[in-house]
Order: sequence, then C-alpha cells, then structure tokens
Amino acid sequence: MSNSKIFAYLQLTRPANVITAIADIWAGFAIAGAWEYMANNWNFGDQQFWWNLIWLSLSTIGLYAGGVAFNDVADSELDAIERPERPIPSGRVSKKAAFWMSSFLLIFGIFCAFQVNQIAGILAIAVAACAVLYDYLGKHQRILGPINMGLCRTGNLLLGISVAPEVLEKIWPIGILPLIYVSAITIISRGEVHGKNRKALFAGAAMYSLIFLAIIGLTYLEGAGYLEVVPFLALLGYLLFPPLAKAIRTQEPKFIGKSVKAAVISLIIVNASLASAFAGWSIGIVILLLLPISLWLAKKFAVT
Repeated sequence: MSNSKIFAYLQLTRPANVITAIADIWAGFAIAGAWEYMANNWNFGDQQFWWNLIWLSLSTIGLYAGGVAFNDVADSELDAIERPERPIPSGRVSKKAAFWMSSFLLIFGIFCAFQVNQIAGILAIAVAACAVLYDYLGKHQRILGPINMGLCRTGNLLLGISVAPEVLEKIWPIGILPLIYVSAITIISRGEVHGKNRKALFAGAAMYSLIFLAIIGLTYLEGAGYLEVVPFLALLGYLLFPPLAKAIRTQEPKFIGKSVKAAVISLIIVNASLASAFAGWSIGIVILLLLPISLWLAKKFAVT
C-alpha cells in the first residue's frame, strides 16, 4: 500500500482527536485512584496497572477511530457536495473499504476492553453503539444529536474509570461533564459549513463555563489544592474562549471551525484538570504531555 493510500486511511480516523480520547482513559484512571495508588506504594513496576492502561488505551483508539471513520462512511454522499476533498468522495478510499476498516476498529476496541474486565467490555460496546447511532441517525437530530455525541465521551471517560469497578459504581455521575462539554462542541460545530449560528455559540460558551465551575467544585469536594487545578483551567480558558469569541463576533464558518478545533484539542486539558483534582498536578502534567502530540497531528490531519 502506498504512502498516499495509508495517509488517506489515517485521515478517516482523525488521529489528533484519537489522542484526546486516550486522555479520557488516563483521566479515568486518575479518578479511579489507579495512578495515585501506584505512586503512593512506589509500585511503578506494577504490571497489572500498565497492562490495564495499555488495553484501555488501545480500546479507545479503536472505538474513537472506528466511530469517526464510520461518520465519513455515513456522510459520503453529503461530503461529495460539501467536502469533496475527503478520502471517500475524492476516491482515495472506497466506501466499502472504509466500512470494513471502521467495523474492524470498533470490534478491536471492544475486544481490548474485555481484556481488563467485563464492565469495561460492556462500556466499550455501549460507546461503539452510541458512535454508530450518532453517525447514521443522531447527528440529524437537533436536540438528541449533541446528547448522543456527548454520551460517546461519557462512556469513554467511564471506560477509564472501569479499571476499578467499585469506584465506577459510586462516581459514574461524573460522566455528565464530558456529556455537557462535547454537546457544546456539537452544537457549535453545526455552523462550520454555513455559519450564522450566534445563539448556538452563546449556548456553547455557557456550557463551557459550566464545566469550569464543575471542575472547581470537584476540586473542593476532593480536598485538592486549587493551585493544583487553576493553571490547567487557565490554559483551558486561553485556548477555548478567544477563538470562540471571534466566532461569535464574525459568525463565519472559518472561525467557527477554528473554535471547534480548539475545543476538541482542549479535551486533553479538561482531562488534565479532572486528573489534577483527583490525583494531583503531577498526573495532570502526564496527561497534558498528550497535548503537543495532538497539536502536531492536527497540523497534518483534519480535526473536524
């Protein structure tokens, strides 16, 4: 297979976005207490911890990449009109090949999750189902669409927490946070083609602000120091709100697209903030190391 063909298949998977999904898993480990337990016991050679982290990271790679690739399969006819440069309408990847690749990735993601425990496997099935439902039906629903997309991220964060099922049973409502954040991105992104969606932009800004308040509240409840979390939130605000403000001011598709791109990449910082609230700033830094990788990939592959 030629390099150009490989590049076309990779385009379908949105590699920069996949990195943000890995951040969900790592933050889930922090919420579950897995990182903190290992560090407190100086047991950095704990093979079970690393295998669980590897399996669930591979799981989310398969689930996310398969889900977004299926999105291009579902949108191939529309993309032929609005985005003819994409792999399928441009003829660089056949629709049939993209379908089978997407299916394999989702099955791979589910298989990897079951290597950790049954609950993780069930969550992976739910994430895959939500992704395919959104691709073929949810995206066309004005209200249910953003919720559907948000549930994919909710399931992904809970997938990370599932490494400790007893913790997941108690703290699963935290999945509301990625639900709100990703729903906001989905609402805003509807102006990427035609623009003129000021109400949606303001709604998205309000939902982003709610995430900041929620993370600060969690920091208080967990008894973490605010100085451990505030730097991450400051970085999140710096990346999130300036492009959103420009999108609100202009309502032009180009700037709306840039706002969406910034919000997707900033999912890594949201996860770093959550990890810091539950496990300290050092784990937040570990997750933040994924940011330059995602930014580098975003220069080579489309994010939206």
